[in-house]
Amino acid sequence: MTNVAMDPASPYMRHPLRPHQLTDRVTRAADTIVLCHLGIPKLSAAEWSLTIDGLVRRPLHLTFDELIQKPRTEIHSVHECCGSPLRPDIPTRRVCNVVWGGVRLADLLAECEPQLEARFLWAMGADHGTFENVQCDAFVKDVPIERIAADVLVAYELNGAPLPRENGFPARLVVPGFYGTNNVKWLWRIVLAETRADSPFTTRWYNDPVNGLSGHPTGETRPVWAVAPESVIVSPAPNQTLEAERDTEIWGWAWADGEIESVDIGVGEKPEWINAQLEPRNGHAWRRFTATWRPRQPGEYSLSSWAKLDSGETQPAAAARNAVHRVPVTVI
Repeated sequence: MTNVAMDPASPYMRHPLRPHQLTDRVTRAADTIVLCHLGIPKLSAAEWSLTIDGLVRRPLHLTFDELIQKPRTEIHSVHECCGSPLRPDIPTRRVCNVVWGGVRLADLLAECEPQLEARFLWAMGADHGTFENVQCDAFVKDVPIERIAADVLVAYELNGAPLPRENGFPARLVVPGFYGTNNVKWLWRIVLAETRADSPFTTRWYNDPVNGLSGHPTGETRPVWAVAPESVIVSPAPNQTLEAERDTEIWGWAWADGEIESVDIGVGEKPEWINAQLEPRNGHAWRRFTATWRPRQPGEYSLSSWAKLDSGETQPAAAARNAVHRVPVTVI
């Protein structure tokens, strides 16, 4: 799909809600993350189509009408921006939790009969232009093919309605548990390949340095794929005033690509720890945690939340995209 008009034809971003504003379990479409590196293509459902080719025995070509005739699947999922590809050490907390509707990619690939050599899926968006002074013919990302069975969708709905234009209309890739950069909007072509894609967004940007046992970089990198354990405190809000000797509910959301085992609330700079109650997992959606704190003395306090996976991985204290979220409060 070439020569698609762009409007705007430059990077576009809509600031999402801040952590204390994430009060709804399902985020309204108007409050979702929007980050378009190259601009927003102008596409209609009538002119859109999807091609799946590469290392397949039976290439597939679908119009939008043909896509929506396929069995529909609905998935509740956290959707998180990993932050700037230029500063991966800075947490941005750009996150939402939504309901996607679409067709399972695994079902479409079954029709194509992938060849045994296929190890990666290249997803191509219709957006094109310049980012950081680099000319890009298309936004291209890749996903390991074994990931496809984990509820990956070609989505055409957001919260039960057609995708808004800035969210990828007519259709986009949705990879639950992977950062938003991998969820290619305005999807028009999927290529199955033996190697990773050679794209600025897979080679130049969105790769993290790998540190050795000494903590120093090894010179190797790993792709920004799976969402690391993270949590945010929704209430109390920053700089809220609380009363001493009165119970305060601390609550928020926790999420990760893996299984979250626990969330602990830290009170103070040298934290006193409170184990939060964590609701059961519901697919790929974020999970609510709650804890009760009764401050004994007036003063200034810092509240923090720490999510831990069953693998033992936890949120780092600082200098990472999933660094611990801290909320200052005043007790009177």
